[in-house]
Amino acid sequence: MQSHYAEQFERDMSCTEVEWLRWLPAAIGALKHQQIAGQAVVQFEPGALRLSWRELEPLRIAMVRLPRLRVEFVFQGLDAAQRHGFMQRFDLYLQRGGG
Repeated sequence: MQSHYAEQFERDMSCTEVEWLRWLPAAIGALKHQQIAGQAVVQFEPGALRLSWRELEPLRIAMVRLPRLRVEFVFQGLDAAQRHGFMQRFDLYLQRGGG
């Protein structure tokens, strides 16, 4: 988890688009959103977050292949505290671990 989130940034996510789309509604919580191919807009009071994604080549480590998505986050009309609050929940929800 980060202490600061810029108004615009990109991340590589280790998931398929199907997984991303299944996780997204719960990760954004009760916020309303609209989704079209490769994009979603999350509505805030006031402001918005535009998410766009595209598939990347899988990451290969020896015999392991990990799917990847490049996700762009563009916040509009949200201050640093609002971005941080949203991303804390979002990051916790999408955090994956193994053991």
